[in-house]
Amino acid sequence: MSELENTPRSYSGALLAVIAVALLAALGGLIWNYSLSGRLTSQQVELADAKQQNVKMASDLRETDARLRVATEELGKSLGLTQKQLDARADEIIQREDAESKRLESAQKQTAQQVNAVSSEVSNVKTDVGGVKTDVAKTQSDLANAVSQMQSMKGDMGQQSGLIATNHDELEILKHKGDRNYYEFTLNKGEKKPVGTVSLELRKADLKRSKFNLNVYADDRKYEKKDKNVNEPLQFYSGKTHGLYEIVVNTINSKNQISGYLSTPKN
Repeated sequence: MSELENTPRSYSGALLAVIAVALLAALGGLIWNYSLSGRLTSQQVELADAKQQNVKMASDLRETDARLRVATEELGKSLGLTQKQLDARADEIIQREDAESKRLESAQKQTAQQVNAVSSEVSNVKTDVGGVKTDVAKTQSDLANAVSQMQSMKGDMGQQSGLIATNHDELEILKHKGDRNYYEFTLNKGEKKPVGTVSLELRKADLKRSKFNLNVYADDRKYEKKDKNVNEPLQFYSGKTHGLYEIVVNTINSKNQISGYLSTPKN
């Protein structure tokens, strides 16, 4: 009897628990439905606003298109052009702008190529300049060596001479030094020949003994240089500043001809 009395009580507890769970689930469902309904209502409002904006934009676009058409028609009337002609003119302008853009692009490419070519030429010039500098340095070194091998001696008046050139190549070196003026000459016997600011006359030449006689005419005076040697500096003073002049005969070509040079001060 006690077991039978306890059985209904356990059934009523389980039933109460099931009812409580069902109530909680129903309550949760109601809350979720309410929330979902609110979101849906908000989205519907936003969608309605978007539709209204689209309608307004479409209306504005139609209005703008209509005004543009009116303006185009008025422009066509004022210019005496039809819509087709206006479209053709617009296409022509677009094509011209495209052609101008392509021409500009081509010109820019051509300019870039020319700049690259000039840059290449500048690089080549720099290389050539470097080579020239090297050549100049070598020439200066050779010139210094050649000058160091030349001799300086006393002239026939006892004055210490500058460097003496014994041939044409050495004379060219002295010319490049630029210290004095140099005038080359070839004299024939009996000929009075102007050389620089003076005149020279060969009186005698001895090929075997390498000796000669020479007359020098300067400042209305005559200097006789007798029995002189090849490469011997023949000295005299001339000019307003009374500068030292020198004559050097390098070669006796024959008994009737000699060759050499005249050296004068720069001033």
